[in-house]
Amino acid sequence: MMNLEDNKVVDIQLIQSNEVGASPRMEREGFLRSLQFLESAGLRVGAIVTDRHPSIQKYLREQRPDIKHYFDTWHVSKGLAKKIDALGKERSCGEVLAWRRSIINHLYWCASSSKTGEEAVEKWKSVTNHVQNVHHHDSDLFPVCAHPPLEMRAWLTPSTKACERFCDLMINQRLLKDVAKLSPHHQTSSVEGFHSLILKFAPKNVAFSFVGMLNRLHLAALHYNENSNREYACSQSGEPSIRVKWPKYKKGEHSLHYRKTAPTYKYVESLLRLFFEEVVINPCPYQEQINQLEVPDHLCAAFDKPDLQESEVRPWSRFTQME
Repeated sequence: MMNLEDNKVVDIQLIQSNEVGASPRMEREGFLRSLQFLESAGLRVGAIVTDRHPSIQKYLREQRPDIKHYFDTWHVSKGLAKKIDALGKERSCGEVLAWRRSIINHLYWCASSSKTGEEAVEKWKSVTNHVQNVHHHDSDLFPVCAHPPLEMRAWLTPSTKACERFCDLMINQRLLKDVAKLSPHHQTSSVEGFHSLILKFAPKNVAFSFVGMLNRLHLAALHYNENSNREYACSQSGEPSIRVKWPKYKKGEHSLHYRKTAPTYKYVESLLRLFFEEVVINPCPYQEQINQLEVPDHLCAAFDKPDLQESEVRPWSRFTQME
């Protein structure tokens, strides 16, 4: 759980699939535990930004209507972009691909420029007229497009298959509900960045114990919190230093990013000082805290251990012939 106001990790919950019965339930359980922890510490949660996880949506809608629930715009745009790509592969619909980037930009603009969900929806629905070169709309909240006069573009021809299928996709009822809940201020990109940082402390190709994994997550959180608000780096001329990236999700398109200053590791000094000045001298209190952790059984504990004698009778490989 992260406080997006100051970009700091405030809580970490580690869930193992055998604790909740199945892996799809892990995210919801972690969310509930984290929310309970924050509220038990006296923190009032007024709004939260997540992806479109169905079980979390249902819980907040039915059990916690006092919490304002927003969706991260990137997750919505990612799903929409895939649907536009799929539509563009259909016969006579290839021209919609030229509008893909503009549509995604329009989605972000709807989220950032709207004060209410209703206003965001009306702005979003206007795109069905815009792609047909119609810029006045039958809406009190958004009667006319906000852009200046445009040059000639590859407008969609009304009543064609491409135009009809594209408009149906844009005004899909589920999509409209998602647009109404887009976050106007904060997004979960910082959370995704923290997830990438975790891989440096806990690589996926290495198996760790439950306690070992929890410790590595805490180290990642300490590193992230110390470096979350680093200043931007400058070149020798004093200009902001910029680098080019080619993100995989952009499919060959590049993006520009400002470089940041090098990360610091002051938390390591604090941990070493704590270890040598307190833990080494009196480790009992710290060991007691570790013993109080509820460590779940290993995932392999759910399976019966094979009998060694029976296993020796069987062939070592399906390609090995018994004599």
